Amino acid sequence: GSGSCLRTPSCCNGMARCEWACYDTMALTYDLTMTFQDELHRPPFPYKFKFKMAGCPNDCVASIARADMSIIGTWRDEIQIDQAAVKTYVNNGLDIVNDVLMNCPAKCMAWDGSTLKIKDEDCVKCMHCINVMTKALKPGKDRGATILLGSKAPIVEGALLSSVIVPFIKLEPPYDELKDLIERIWEYWGEEGKNRERVGELMQRIGLGNF
Repeated sequence: GSGSCLRTPSCCNGMARCEWACYDTMALTYDLTMTFQDELHRPPFPYKFKFKMAGCPNDCVASIARADMSIIGTWRDEIQIDQAAVKTYVNNGLDIVNDVLMNCPAKCMAWDGSTLKIKDEDCVKCMHCINVMTKALKPGKDRGATILLGSKAPIVEGALLSSVIVPFIKLEPPYDELKDLIERIWEYWGEEGKNRERVGELMQRIGLGNF
């Protein structure tokens, strides 16, 4: 279609600079760029399609608001806790109740004066507690990513945020499962999308369930 464009993927610094990265954002960005060279140079799509890779739920590249496909690092086991480091934060003046527990959107944390407990099955991965107590908490060990689809900046229909389509996927080379998903999305969008219609607008037009 007129003006169609697959943008070169962009990412945060991931494991190169950030200890919270749940997958190698730079490796995935390079791999997708090399794999989809034809689509980059001769895009066959109804309109733009952008990837953004974020290493953790902080989403420093704002992929959830700016990319057609957002690939946001996450974990599915327990947050790692260093109880001694938690006590050090408290002893150094951190108000753990008001500054951490009360700001947890899931209210899944408890502090008895000596031990921090997290009900991980209720955790929504907001990263607030980890951001506040960087030396005491870190993402779990079973790491991967959440795949979201459909965001864009306001042009025709207004701004859209991405919707979750895959809650968790292990992202390890050669990324075949992810690439298969991408190609199936492109195939359907290419058949059903209108000219200059982003994939998020297609999802909005036909309904997420139908998509």
